[in-house]
Amino acid sequence: MANDLLSALRTYLTKLSSGEKSPQEIAAALNQWAKESGEAIKTRVEEEVKTSVKKMGFAKQEDLDRLARDVELLKTRLVTSPRASKPAKKKAPTKKRAAKKSASKKK
Repeated sequence: MANDLLSALRTYLTKLSSGEKSPQEIAAALNQWAKESGEAIKTRVEEEVKTSVKKMGFAKQEDLDRLARDVELLKTRLVTSPRASKPAKKKAPTKKRAAKKSASKKK
């Protein structure tokens, strides 16, 4: 980054001293270069943060919001489904058989 800045400044100073560019043009070019460099750094930092957060297992707020909407949708479907409105059929109780006791012989 610092090398890029120095090489850009050298190039602009050469053009200024040779009369190819005016000071205003060089200032505008440096300003544009600074904006582009800032955007590139910002993008790189955002990518690194996303990668680190993902590795740590954190969830983004938009993911949590989407999950909450999905849960609410499922709740409304569960309440309004025809299955939930029908009474549950009762099964006849099954008869339990008594376990046979073996007769123990006494001596």
